[in-house]
Amino acid sequence: MTMENPSFVVNSTPADSAAQAFSSLRLPTHLTLERLVAVVESIRNRPITIDVADGLNGGSVCGLWLSTDSKEIILHAATPSALHRQQFVLHELSHMVLRHDEVGIPKDYASVLFPNVPEAMVMRVLMRSSFADRLEAAAETLADLFAAAIRDSTLEPRSFERVFG
Repeated sequence: MTMENPSFVVNSTPADSAAQAFSSLRLPTHLTLERLVAVVESIRNRPITIDVADGLNGGSVCGLWLSTDSKEIILHAATPSALHRQQFVLHELSHMVLRHDEVGIPKDYASVLFPNVPEAMVMRVLMRSSFADRLEAAAETLADLFAAAIRDSTLEPRSFERVFG
């Protein structure tokens, strides 16, 4: 699957970036979390692994996305709420769709802070915190759009349970 227009305007508002990304995906009519994960796997050209991470506190850090050459990894805070888990995962999927791993930081910044860690890995992680406000707002807005689309689907409860058990 490819997106209709994969380049999102850097100078647009977070809401505009999210809306453009959402409409570019051409999502199925009956969207489920499982189907959305499959769509994003297709866009990213690698599988997505989703798992709980006890180290995430669910307060300031609810989810984490790690991108490798062979797979995407979403870790989320433990919570008894299925809706919170869904939102954590949708937020990280939104970062993938919005291609936030392609937003650059100065290379010398990465090598000075972490000289013993591969530059590409440092840049993937640090760029998210360097542009936190705009990127996080865009990801949360897109996650809300995904949640609304899933909520409107009558198939979601069965699918959600297959992903999270």
